[in-house]
Amino acid sequence: MPALPSAMDLHVENPLENVTEVTMFILMGFTDDFELQVFLFLLFLAIYLFTLVGNLGLVVLVIADSRLHNPMYYFLSALSFLDACYSTVVSPKMLVNFLAENKAISLVGCAAQLFLFGTFGTTECFLLAAMAYDRYVAIYNPLLYVVSMSPRVYVPLITGSYVCGILHATVHTVATFSLSFCGSNEIRHFFCDI
Repeated sequence: MPALPSAMDLHVENPLENVTEVTMFILMGFTDDFELQVFLFLLFLAIYLFTLVGNLGLVVLVIADSRLHNPMYYFLSALSFLDACYSTVVSPKMLVNFLAENKAISLVGCAAQLFLFGTFGTTECFLLAAMAYDRYVAIYNPLLYVVSMSPRVYVPLITGSYVCGILHATVHTVATFSLSFCGSNEIRHFFCDI
């Protein structure tokens, strides 16, 4: 069985400076009790699978049923897709860490997780605002709803939500990872967050 990396193995000496930079992080998770970790693994696996099946099932349903081809259901399917992506950013690594001895994540992996988590979380907020606007239009003037919420309106709202989410997450990720990490490499959490 290969030896696990120690805290000192996860650091690289920079020859130009007298600073030790962190190249890996250790996600501490919830607990060290193995029996509780197995229980949590099973619980979170069931929740994760239920979330994926429910959200992706709704997306498939909206695509397959022509009666659901209107802006409200497009927004709901976009929201369901975001929820599936959002939970997929954190859950697989968390599930692996419940049963693995090596709970390390690379600096690049941590940055990717932070970026995707921020992207999907922020996009969800913008999409919820767009959905509120959609409902406002439907209630305020229901007879002109189909004209007011044409694809020329709702497609840019969904696309703009993604663009704003990506820009917001890019700013946070670049700002966070432009810093040097020279202290402890232990993260007392189950995923990489700001």
